[in-house]
Amino acid sequence: MNVVETPVIELQDISKVYQMGEVEVHALRGASLQVEKGEMLTIMGPSGSGKSTMMNIIGCLDQPTGGTYLLEGEDVSHLHDDELATIRNRSIGFVFQTFNLLARTTALQNVTLPLIYAGLGRRERQERAREALEAVGLEHRLNHLPTELSGGQQQRVAIARALANHPSIILADEPTGNLDSESGADVMAVLQGLNRERHMTVILVTHDPVIARHTQRIIHLYDGQITHNESVEEPLVARPEVPTSVDSAGPQEQLGGSAQQEPGRNGALSGAETPESRLTQRGGTR
Repeated sequence: MNVVETPVIELQDISKVYQMGEVEVHALRGASLQVEKGEMLTIMGPSGSGKSTMMNIIGCLDQPTGGTYLLEGEDVSHLHDDELATIRNRSIGFVFQTFNLLARTTALQNVTLPLIYAGLGRRERQERAREALEAVGLEHRLNHLPTELSGGQQQRVAIARALANHPSIILADEPTGNLDSESGADVMAVLQGLNRERHMTVILVTHDPVIARHTQRIIHLYDGQITHNESVEEPLVARPEVPTSVDSAGPQEQLGGSAQQEPGRNGALSGAETPESRLTQRGGTR
């Protein structure tokens, strides 16, 4: 008998309406989506398309106005704030564009912070934080302050912080948006490695089509509606020559030979030497 596994995320006819004075803003209009355990996908759309609203609902940071949201089979559509906080702490790790690290706190201390709120003892917090930083290749940067790290290394600390609570889902909102191409490639390699080797569900939110093609599926949003559910037959691979736990050296030292192949500013994201296979820095609003 074939056992059908419950989707880790299931949105059923989700709507979200914001009241702006006398005006109603419809951020999502009947969006339905299933995400299977171990998938890596992208939510993509122009500014104002509703992708940040969808991420907030998936991440239990906001509640839908209508519809049903099942997270690991549990209906979380109408839970109270404290209940949503418990679910976030248990199941979801967040990675943001701006890193959100405490400037006067070491990498290790930044990663242990959410574990304090989880109620873990000091020894277990330290062990988990060290394991998470090792998983992103920063085992030699434990006691460095954010100002002593490159942008890519700071984002990897943020990923380690997201991993520390052993979540089942990683939500990454424009994780490469503030990075140069080399550091961005390192970050994408880490996220792909977590998905591939730990079977973690990874959801990216971006407006960058090159970033999106590093995932297995692209959900296109426009005016609050899902307009296209695109499968990516051959996702781009970020730094295939670099292992999951990328080296702890700076961005220019982590090229694994790509710097010698391409002396220019942009580093290759995949083996193919084409513009589409390179990560370009993207700014702008969502």
